[in-house]
Amino acid sequence: MSVSTPDTTEHVTVFYADWCPFCSKLRQDLAADGTPHALVDAEAEGTEDINEWIKSVNDGNRIVPTVLYSDGTTATNPAAADVRKKFEELDAS
Repeated sequence: MSVSTPDTTEHVTVFYADWCPFCSKLRQDLAADGTPHALVDAEAEGTEDINEWIKSVNDGNRIVPTVLYSDGTTATNPAAADVRKKFEELDAS
């Protein structure tokens, strides 16, 4: 089965769940340092395709936070500093 990458208009899109402490920390840290990002709740109704995509980029595991960058690359549970660095690279190009 082919899984398509979710559409996003941002350089950084964070797929998260409210119950996840790692998601909360990443969201707080990105907000604190002002890194622009979009948020997608992986627990929201109608997110079956998104969860299949999350599993497709995490060796079959549904891991949050998973970050999608505008160049198509992803990161699983990244540090906010790493997300900020990647954002700056993407924003400069």
